[in-house]
Amino acid sequence: MKILLLQIDKTQDSYLNEGIDNYAKRLGNYTLFEMLTINVPKNVRQRSFAEQKLEEARLILKTIQPDDVLVLLDENGKEYNSVDFSKFIVQKQNASVKRLVFLIGGPFGFDAQVYQRANSKVALSQMTFSHQMVRLFFVEQLYRAFTIIKGEKYHHI
Repeated sequence: MKILLLQIDKTQDSYLNEGIDNYAKRLGNYTLFEMLTINVPKNVRQRSFAEQKLEEARLILKTIQPDDVLVLLDENGKEYNSVDFSKFIVQKQNASVKRLVFLIGGPFGFDAQVYQRANSKVALSQMTFSHQMVRLFFVEQLYRAFTIIKGEKYHHI
């Protein structure tokens, strides 16, 4: 199974990029992992929130393949502890999912079209984090999930 982390706009803080790159590299020992950034043109950022979400949706839906399983990282999604998230990953592997796509949206959330296309939603916390920090938290949790699946000592149960 391939896992794609799809994100809107690049991560700007170098310390976050360092951490993200560290965990992304580690993930390569467990799965085919890729990160893809959708860059939204600067002139779009001058438009209303609704118009920005609509343009992001257009770019997202153009990137997603019909057989992808799309999981939105969304504050209203299902919350998992780390062990249960690892079970979620195993469930997708067992279902022979070819590509599991996790999506971190833009600053104003997702357009209705993206919610309609999504297969599920996952929340990392009830707290609010910057979209850039969510990237680091997510890749760490994905790495943790794979170490749990493999019975490694990274996660102390």
